[in-house]
Amino acid sequence: MNENRANRLGTGRIPALVFSMGVPAVAAQLFSVLYSTVDRIYIGNIPEIGRASLTGVGVALPVIIIMSAFAFMVGMGGAPLAAMRLGSGDREGAERVLGNALTLLISLSVVLTVLLQLIKHPLLMAFGASEATYQYAGAYLGVYLWATPAIMLTLGLNPYIAAQGRPKAAMAAFLLSSGVNMVLDPIFILALGWGVRGAAFATLISQTVSAAWTIAVLRSDKAVMRIRARSMKLEGDTTGGILRLGVSPLLMMGTESMVSATLNNSLQRYGGDLYVGSMTILLSLLQLVMTPLNGFTQGTQAILSYNYGARQTGRVKAAFKLIVTTTVFIALALSLTAILFPRVFAGMFSRGDTELIDLTARMMPVFLCGIFAVGAQIACQSAFLALGQAKVSLFVTLLRKVLLLIPLAVILPRFVGVNGVYYAEPIADLTASLITVTLFALMFRRILSNQEKA
Repeated sequence: MNENRANRLGTGRIPALVFSMGVPAVAAQLFSVLYSTVDRIYIGNIPEIGRASLTGVGVALPVIIIMSAFAFMVGMGGAPLAAMRLGSGDREGAERVLGNALTLLISLSVVLTVLLQLIKHPLLMAFGASEATYQYAGAYLGVYLWATPAIMLTLGLNPYIAAQGRPKAAMAAFLLSSGVNMVLDPIFILALGWGVRGAAFATLISQTVSAAWTIAVLRSDKAVMRIRARSMKLEGDTTGGILRLGVSPLLMMGTESMVSATLNNSLQRYGGDLYVGSMTILLSLLQLVMTPLNGFTQGTQAILSYNYGARQTGRVKAAFKLIVTTTVFIALALSLTAILFPRVFAGMFSRGDTELIDLTARMMPVFLCGIFAVGAQIACQSAFLALGQAKVSLFVTLLRKVLLLIPLAVILPRFVGVNGVYYAEPIADLTASLITVTLFALMFRRILSNQEKA
């Protein structure tokens, strides 16, 4: 009943579909980000060198995001295209998208592994490392980069499992990697005394397990669209379609790297390692808040794409209304929890370092106070992508981070000191959300009307 799994995207009840697709995707991404958060908690609590180690890993984060960005480009760029083809009854075309995506992921992962290993020292120094923290950043990243192929295959292929109506199978890949990683972390980091290298080795092993699972699912007889050797030959139209839609997710993640690097550099300039360490904690918490939003919208993207391809615009409207309501609620609930209990969350990442805990707890309510509005922005940005509106999705992606957050993080500290770096986040969040929601309200009906007439 593989075909029925995909067909239910066009026939099932919208509320049941949205939550059956969205909740497993949220769980999958939460488990995915949970293991990196657990890494940082263990690292931050290493006796005597916890703060320096945590700061070093935080400096390495922009490089890691770059790698993930290319995986998201192929996964989130191609999965809506494959879902649209399934919606129009073109299963072979959907498999060509999947096959081309696999070839792209393998090629990109090899290039990135070699390139980033060669330039990791200047890259880390440019991203805010100091002489004191580079030894930890370099040690962590040197091992972590060998996991690039496995990480990119897991992140890049997982959306193709969800796109065929199998959210639980997609979730299982992240459950596997998270479970293995959380078992290995205390052994490698603390028991064996490997420190930051231990965290990276745990990631390498866990992501390899996850990648193997993902490929096995897409090769199985249960798959609606399967990985086939004949579909892996790159085709101009198919690859071009993936890349056109994938530019927005690439920049969405790539600009996260720019944001992290800009914040670290501004904090290093105006405050020093203590402030970079506090930002590592705040960005970890921000990631925990944003992950359910991204997971829910990505998990439900296939519903919008499938019904848009099938010209069932009423179902597209109903699904989007429920999606945006849910994301706003999630964003409000999670950010409010962190704002009300800042010392609890700050203390998880550092044992006994009162200076780091005090700074982080003081700035957390400021840093996260605008996140509630981002729920609507992410829902609109994801919907633009699901409906094939690559250029608009690209603009919305660049708006919050490149056009607002990065300039603000550079400019504000010149007038109000180091705290200006923290103020930049809520100002960018609220402004970008207002503009994005307004733009979506103006364009949504026209996009659906044009599809009905096509």
